Amino acid sequence: MANSVLVTGGAGFIGSHVADRFLAEGWNVTILDDLSSGREENLPAAARFVHGCITSPEAATLVRTGRFDVMCHLAAQIDVRRSVLDPVYDATRNILGTLNLMEAVRAGGHPTRTVFSSTGGALYGDFDPPPSTEAFAKDPEAPYGIAKLSVEYYLAYYGRVHGLDTVALRYGNVYGPRQDPHGEAGVVAVFCNRILDGRPFTVFGDGEQTRDYVYAGDVAGANFAAATCALPARGRLDARAFNIGTGIETSVNTLAETLRQVSGGTTPTEFAPPRAGELARSALQTDKARSVLGWTPQVSLADGLHSTYRFFADRRARLAVEANS
Repeated sequence: MANSVLVTGGAGFIGSHVADRFLAEGWNVTILDDLSSGREENLPAAARFVHGCITSPEAATLVRTGRFDVMCHLAAQIDVRRSVLDPVYDATRNILGTLNLMEAVRAGGHPTRTVFSSTGGALYGDFDPPPSTEAFAKDPEAPYGIAKLSVEYYLAYYGRVHGLDTVALRYGNVYGPRQDPHGEAGVVAVFCNRILDGRPFTVFGDGEQTRDYVYAGDVAGANFAAATCALPARGRLDARAFNIGTGIETSVNTLAETLRQVSGGTTPTEFAPPRAGELARSALQTDKARSVLGWTPQVSLADGLHSTYRFFADRRARLAVEANS
């Protein structure tokens, strides 16, 4: 009998790639998503889809009775700006929603491994020079990062006190096909659409701020590795936490230039005033993921950007044909 996985947020950008990877590995996949930000078009045809919110009693029932081998928990409120404007809403989704699921795992009594999608840059802050290791001080600036860190503390608690099987993946800046061009973290998607619209890139500040851009397919691979490999003993916060990135700092200016190269375009850059509170530099050291999970990123930035740009260009062309048919 095939193994089973529940992917919360599986209609979203990253979650759909995670679902695809498990399906490719022969697993039975169930997706839980309320479609508040995910899209039906992202749902793999071979997966079972359950429409619902992670804060609901119905979601708890699904987890408690589903006897899943793994739960990849990606459903979340992901907008940092919204977390600042409405921290109660952010905490309700990101903390209480997760606790709803974890209590269901505990009540169900099945040895479900929970793989939690956390954050890298937003967790460590801007106080120590990158690349950040898992042991770096955690000092998030926004409620979004505070909620992710809070969940990690809860996962460590569930592991130590209740013996649950949990692991946290701290992502860099994930990009790739299906990324939402309207999200604040979707700079690659935004830039791809600017090229296709014939509009200039908008870069805030001098463009020398850096991020660690990691391809969505590689992140899906990290989820599968974390779901299936032997993990360290349960312990303190960082014992079962892993950075998932490339370890490479890429500036916004370099990102824009690489996209110009892969698209064959000449899109100009317009500079705007810097945004308050934005991290100056971010990159994640991934030695621990390599040694424990056996995971390393496989897709170079140029190749990943080429695939991402082609996705948006092909979708634009397809929609144009459908509109004219």
